[in-house]
Amino acid sequence: MNIILTTLNAKYIHTNLALRYLKSYAMPAYIPKIIEYTIKDPTMNIVSDLYQNKPDIIGFSLYIWNIEESIKVMRMLKQVMPDVKIIAGGPEVTYDYDYWLKRVPEIDVIAIGEGERTFKQLLDVYANNGDLATVQGIAYRENEQLKFTAPGPKLDLRELPSPFRFAEDIPELGKRVTYIETSRGCPFSCQFCLSSIEVGVRYFNRDAIKEDIRYLMANGAKVIKFVDRTFNISRSYAMEMFQFLIDEHVPGTVFQFEITGDIMRPEVIQFLNENAPAGLFRFEIGVQSTNDLTNELVQRRQNFEKLSRTVTMVKDGGKIAQHLDLIAGLPEEDYDSFRKTFNDVFAMRPEELQLGFLKLLRGTGLRIQAEQYGYTYVDEAPYEIFSNNVLSFDDILRIKQTEDVLEKYWNDNRTPRTVEYIVTDVFESPFDFFQQFGTYWETRGWSRIGHQLEDLFTRLHDFLEQDGRADMDIARSLMKIDYLVHHKFQPRKVWWQDDLPRETRMAIEQTLLETPMLTGKDFTSYGLNERTIRKQTYITPIYVNPDDVELGILEKTDGFLVTVFKHGETPDFLFLDRTLSTI
Repeated sequence: MNIILTTLNAKYIHTNLALRYLKSYAMPAYIPKIIEYTIKDPTMNIVSDLYQNKPDIIGFSLYIWNIEESIKVMRMLKQVMPDVKIIAGGPEVTYDYDYWLKRVPEIDVIAIGEGERTFKQLLDVYANNGDLATVQGIAYRENEQLKFTAPGPKLDLRELPSPFRFAEDIPELGKRVTYIETSRGCPFSCQFCLSSIEVGVRYFNRDAIKEDIRYLMANGAKVIKFVDRTFNISRSYAMEMFQFLIDEHVPGTVFQFEITGDIMRPEVIQFLNENAPAGLFRFEIGVQSTNDLTNELVQRRQNFEKLSRTVTMVKDGGKIAQHLDLIAGLPEEDYDSFRKTFNDVFAMRPEELQLGFLKLLRGTGLRIQAEQYGYTYVDEAPYEIFSNNVLSFDDILRIKQTEDVLEKYWNDNRTPRTVEYIVTDVFESPFDFFQQFGTYWETRGWSRIGHQLEDLFTRLHDFLEQDGRADMDIARSLMKIDYLVHHKFQPRKVWWQDDLPRETRMAIEQTLLETPMLTGKDFTSYGLNERTIRKQTYITPIYVNPDDVELGILEKTDGFLVTVFKHGETPDFLFLDRTLSTI
């Protein structure tokens, strides 16, 4: 039999771990071929490629982000290959499998839940013209009647073969994210999450996981993301893995984890702050809401005080970047409550703050309770809500406008100094700035066009001038620093109008060469002279001292910003006080 395992990933850099587990479990009796696409690939191209592989069986891995595009592929495939057997699996079809069999008759079988053993049993049945009723954990049709079989016992994860030892994956390891799981299941019962449905946590073989990680690093993997729902649920296990990764990591490799912030022990964080190389680890922490009633209604146990302690200790350590998640639209969280949640979390200044919107996933408690909370939502993946009994669609739209500029101006780290000034000294709260700027952004139609780096600065400048509350001398100065720090060579153009006459620039250059300690730093250390200074520096008027800004001090001071570019490295900023320069 010719067997294909396929999926449509959200992006090229993503890889599908489930397909690799299915393949490794099916071997050596069967050797499926894994072919991955993206949701951006044209449907006809995917169908043509699959057709030319002449499969007898195709297994699709299905999720909320790819189900609708995958259905198009399956329907076209059945038209050109009516005899091909299509097996569907994954979280999107595991629940309401009767709905999917009725809606998509092109699907022959749905694998319910954990798929490794089920898929292997299906291959055995198809290879031997067996009876589908003997396969554990499937839904299918028989004489136009829907049938399903009970799932078998849970797999012993310690006995699963490695999903990483395929030669065809090696060339791509350094270009894509490698996903790895050391456990399945979640100890929590959050009613908006599919992970809450499986009771208990099961672990893989620790030694085998370590060998897989060694193998991946040795073959060039750069980003390894653990998909365990709560990596730190077992303190001893997390510590063992952290120590292993610190001891044996290959420089250039980054490990990402989903952790629960309020159960992270201070001594674990202290250990990481003292021992982990900077940049080796990255934490993703789901906060979702700081509203106690909301958390109670969705059965999410969370101690925000302890979570804040964790985030703050990690940030103070300066070793680990943190990505925090919020969900707008949870029960009894109205606009004002969400504003407070946003401000509570932004106060910790995570490197990234992801603003998501509630999706009523099939199989979750909140979808079952949708009527109770007055939810209206899209009844098609990804099932995002329109409104509920305390949050109108207008409110949702206003929060969505916040999401766009939050991503561009904070999460992408383009304007950290400027945003810090704006949210601290200009607007009443961080949420108010991002929301009002987001509305301004939307009314200008900027959400529908592309953006160069310069555009992002001119648009923020336009908004601040129109708003009228900021000291534009300070705001412009901070924006200049934020802009120039992204350039490793002198920019050919800047977003602001050239504001330094040629004669003044020449005078400042001469002053720097003649009095190299005038900025408080030894300018001669850069090895510049009258011939090279013009090519390696950029000078502009400024009203803040960049050294003070890095220390959190913001005092209005009239001077010049001297940016020194260092052959591809991050530039240095020097401040020349106007009163000392005699210019």
